Amino acid sequence: MNIIWFRNDLRLYDNKVLCSAIADAQQRNAAVVGLFIATPDTWQQHNMAAIKQDFIRRRVVCLKQELAQLNIVLHTLEGTDYAATCDVFAQVQQHYKIKVFVQTDYELDERLRDHKVTACLESAGNELISFDSQCIMPPGSICTQQQTMYKVFTPFKRNWLSRLAEQGVQCLPKPKTLNVANGQLVDLHLTAYSTMQNGDNSSIKWPVEQNEIIDQLRDFCQHKVADYEKKRDFPAISATSKLAAYLAIGAISAGQCVARLQLEANDTWSLAKTGAEVWLSELIWREFYKHILVAYPDLIKHHAFQTETDNIRWSQDQTLFNAWCSGNTGYPLVDAAMRQLNQTGWMHNRLRMITASFLVKDLQLDWRLGERYFMSKLIDGDFSANNGGWQWAASTGTDAVPYFRIFNPITQSERFDPKGDFIRLYVPELASLDAKAIHWPHKNTQLSTAISDIKSYAAPIVDHAQARKITLALFAEVKKTDESTSKD
Repeated sequence: MNIIWFRNDLRLYDNKVLCSAIADAQQRNAAVVGLFIATPDTWQQHNMAAIKQDFIRRRVVCLKQELAQLNIVLHTLEGTDYAATCDVFAQVQQHYKIKVFVQTDYELDERLRDHKVTACLESAGNELISFDSQCIMPPGSICTQQQTMYKVFTPFKRNWLSRLAEQGVQCLPKPKTLNVANGQLVDLHLTAYSTMQNGDNSSIKWPVEQNEIIDQLRDFCQHKVADYEKKRDFPAISATSKLAAYLAIGAISAGQCVARLQLEANDTWSLAKTGAEVWLSELIWREFYKHILVAYPDLIKHHAFQTETDNIRWSQDQTLFNAWCSGNTGYPLVDAAMRQLNQTGWMHNRLRMITASFLVKDLQLDWRLGERYFMSKLIDGDFSANNGGWQWAASTGTDAVPYFRIFNPITQSERFDPKGDFIRLYVPELASLDAKAIHWPHKNTQLSTAISDIKSYAAPIVDHAQARKITLALFAEVKKTDESTSKD
């Protein structure tokens, strides 16, 4: 029996694991079944957002129906943590000779889980076959001339694009309906685990049917990507793809995204600063951070990429952190962004940079606090992308340039929400202010008092100009200490 163990590859199209398991089964005249094991305790330990958990569960329900049309049963089981997965396969192999087909995971706990499952299977003469298909270019395939991992994005991207030009991108079609011997589907009798329970329906606004997801990709590439470079930074405009959530659970592949982009955008995907080229860069950033994670596994333990910055003396002020989390900092765009996250489980990418910069550079709070908070709220939470983004904003990661990454939240607001439309949507206390006053309502003392007394909008919790000086001093101190240590 071939078992397709679905994890972060919840799709039929361009699924190398699924296609390989079917092809192998047809060669050997073996049965094929799908398996998905929910592990809510581990999800909780990894700060997975409730909305993402619900999203996964809803997608699995659809996947089960889609696989049924291929004559494949998907068994959905509810374990507790990753240890439960070993128990599942230990039970299965008591009754069947099995091959388990999986997509490679990159995170540490997931690697340890797979190592234990592999050992369990091999002890009974079975095997786990893994396919490294999360990225178009698997980790380790894009290297410097010294065969080391790039630490800067631009040369990585250049090499990545060169490789793409050489080999292109080929997406696997949806498999054909499977013919099972005697028309019978194999049933697993696993009484130790109940059928996977439903979620809280918090992700209901996000479609999970395969055709709807593909339609969303097609619509973006046909109608929005041309203006992506011009409009992507304006949160009041629906100009982004919102496909990150689907990439995070593998409901769509990076290969599908690039193939569709090339098909719909013609030659513009390779022309600098076109909407298609800029969106392709975002997909390459996603792969860059996965390559970084594999090359530097200490990142999974929340260590800084620039190791000397682990010595920065971050503030531990819980009151400031709570104000940031709840969207009550007194900085309108920061507050609107955090409220969007809390209310919807998603945040516009420009706002992710602004809020992250504010937490670290204005409040001097440890970036890890924000990293974990984002993971606990985001429907598209993905460790490598989230960690990479936070370390980029905190100037502790790749391409670290502290001076140029202290965003001014007021000028960012004026530039990217010029009319204040986004702020009004999530900070109704300020809805009556005009486009000039809404970005910094505290500039006029009388106006500030009116807002505080009547509309209860928060007073600024920090002075940006002063905070900037403190942050530069913190990084300068660490750099000085590091240089002094290097000379000793």
